[in-house]
Amino acid sequence: MKLTWNQGEVFWTVFQLTCFLLLLGLYLMVFRDIFRSHDMGGVAKMIWVVFVIFLPLLGVLLYLIARGGKMTQHNIDVAVAEAAAVKQHHRSTGGSGTIDELERLEGLKSRGVLTEAEFASQKALLLG
Repeated sequence: MKLTWNQGEVFWTVFQLTCFLLLLGLYLMVFRDIFRSHDMGGVAKMIWVVFVIFLPLLGVLLYLIARGGKMTQHNIDVAVAEAAAVKQHHRSTGGSGTIDELERLEGLKSRGVLTEAEFASQKALLLG
């Protein structure tokens, strides 16, 4: 038995797969936001989850309309917290030492202690 598809069937299958993956990603974003929301109580979270599970497209669309702005704020809060954690980790492990060292070298160059060539070579060593 030979399996043959024409161009329209291939296009339709790819289109359906793309739509499915986009919807799956959207559902995952909504569920992540529901459980990450600190401004909703447990009952409200349960209602949203049940609504999104039993009426998926309508539930997701209503969630995006009702809480889309808060989703954005939650994403910003998470990004800021992650950036602060990375900055703290770099400080604790000495990762910001490169920036401090570059500032120190710039100060030495501006005071005339280092020449431009010495500064460039030290900067190249620091930046690897």
